[in-house]
Amino acid sequence: MKPAPIRYSIRPSNPEAHLLEVRCTLAESDPAGQRFALPAWIPGSYLIRDFARHIIAIHAETAGQRVRLHRIDKHTWQASPVGKHEALTVICEIYAWDLSVRGAHVDQTHAFFNGCSVFLRPIGKEEVPCLIDLQRPPGSRFKEWRVATALASARGEKDAARPHAFGLYRAANYDELIDHPIEMGTFTLARFTACGVPHEVAISGKHDCDLTRLTSDLRRICEWQIRFFGEPAPMPHYVFLITALGDAYGGLEHRASTALHCARDDLPYHGMHGIPEHYRKFLGLCSHEYFHTWNIKRIKPAAFTAYNLDAENYTTLLWAFEGFTSYYDDLALLRCGAIKIEHWLKVIAATIDKVQRDPGRQRQTLAESSFDAWTKYYRPDENTPNAVVSYYAKGALVALALDLTLRAGTAGRISLDDVMRTLWQRYGESAQGGTVGVGDEDIRLIAEELSGLKLESFFADAVHGTADLHLAQLLKPFGIRLKCSASSTMPSIGVRTGNEGNDVRLTTVYEGSPAQSAGLSAGDLLVAIDGLRVMPSTLERLLVRRSSGESVSVHAFRRDELMAFSVQLGAPVKDQHTLLLTDKHNELRRNWLQEPSERMIPVSDQAKKSTSTDARRR
Repeated sequence: MKPAPIRYSIRPSNPEAHLLEVRCTLAESDPAGQRFALPAWIPGSYLIRDFARHIIAIHAETAGQRVRLHRIDKHTWQASPVGKHEALTVICEIYAWDLSVRGAHVDQTHAFFNGCSVFLRPIGKEEVPCLIDLQRPPGSRFKEWRVATALASARGEKDAARPHAFGLYRAANYDELIDHPIEMGTFTLARFTACGVPHEVAISGKHDCDLTRLTSDLRRICEWQIRFFGEPAPMPHYVFLITALGDAYGGLEHRASTALHCARDDLPYHGMHGIPEHYRKFLGLCSHEYFHTWNIKRIKPAAFTAYNLDAENYTTLLWAFEGFTSYYDDLALLRCGAIKIEHWLKVIAATIDKVQRDPGRQRQTLAESSFDAWTKYYRPDENTPNAVVSYYAKGALVALALDLTLRAGTAGRISLDDVMRTLWQRYGESAQGGTVGVGDEDIRLIAEELSGLKLESFFADAVHGTADLHLAQLLKPFGIRLKCSASSTMPSIGVRTGNEGNDVRLTTVYEGSPAQSAGLSAGDLLVAIDGLRVMPSTLERLLVRRSSGESVSVHAFRRDELMAFSVQLGAPVKDQHTLLLTDKHNELRRNWLQEPSERMIPVSDQAKKSTSTDARRR
């Protein structure tokens, strides 16, 4: 006999106070006393978030009578046993004021939440189907609100939700429940179809987005990715949940949707020509999260095949799942025709700059960076550039290097594309219910199997070592020259600075730099160089006429103490990389980058028919 579904309800009970009321009802509970837990983190963001800290009231009841609820730890509660046929309900009041893609945020203009931050998990019943009643806030002023989510309507049930309406939705189990973020409000809605799959774009926040341009560009990106892995797509429909703000950037992937934050100026506007950098960056973000539909939501590290939502889930493979995705996000823009090769080369050069400028690449391996994400990557401090390498940025460069190695070593017969498709076939598409995960050596073994190349030394250096990648050498056969030069003629002192009004504060002092040798530290407030006041507008002028090896006197406040330092200036740092085409008709490069013959093709009549918009905005 199938168990009765777990029933949830959620409503913004007091939007002005940023409160949500969430209920979880079990028809049958553990006779020894049902336990409930709220996840400590959300998959895709590898830091303990302790969502339970936002619960401001919680109680349990059955048949209108209170049931004792005992707190076991910071996010787990146990209810006293109830009768065998008595339904048990736990009611939470949650403070929702986390304006991020990870948590919950509610006010009188909208409500957004991820399941991990609001839905209790009945322990031992994670595989029981769920029914979710999404409820409108109380009051007539919210009558225009509607719903955007990839959750499926609970068809066949009484009060089943119609498209974008409040009502009853369903999830196959708890894992599916928490993998569908939900937006409520008066968002703008646009639709398009990619490879037969309906897609929606819901934009919250004030904006002047050209929805036809946005959906046209997203359609070509989504179609390229679906065809890259092979039709049919693994999801029946997909939703881009976008919050437009004054200044924001970030995203979080889900199995059939993504939550995105962007600056409203990042969105395309009517009459916009070409593809400005801020819009390219936003499309790259959309492409990144969409690629995760395959690479991490369905192709998973072995450690993620069954999430432990109570504690850290360690893996050494984030360099492949985030780094490879970071490689393909902008490559997809190039291959689908959204950007030109000149734009893409600049993006790759900027990624090389990012990795090469930080000494942390010489201390931490990519495998270590992946493992340490829980304690280091998501908790940056003033010494992070000296101690940590980004598994996003360097992971993308390793993907580039591996792709070039495979293509050059097999005369273009095998590439990283083949590795990704094989991973999809073995660990995603045909995996046994998603329970087969990628092991630490599987990517190398697949690459060797497909190419016939010996790649142990490559992975030992690139993933488990700290040596710099030989990108200049790898790019040469593809008709691309990597050039490195100094971005400034100013002698170096080896610091990062931040402006505080007319003051300059050191935010990072690089390891082995002239500043570190002289005793300067992060947090020091620069006062003067050779007796002249340091301000944001004068710092470069005070140093640019100096020569490498020359010593300057620096005064700085550390806390409230004035300190003096003698800094011997270093040579200008060669930290700017440029990629140049040396062979316009290189066959290896043409097969690699797959540039369409026509770029930025206007939306055709057929494309317009597959794109519709809803002009409501707030």
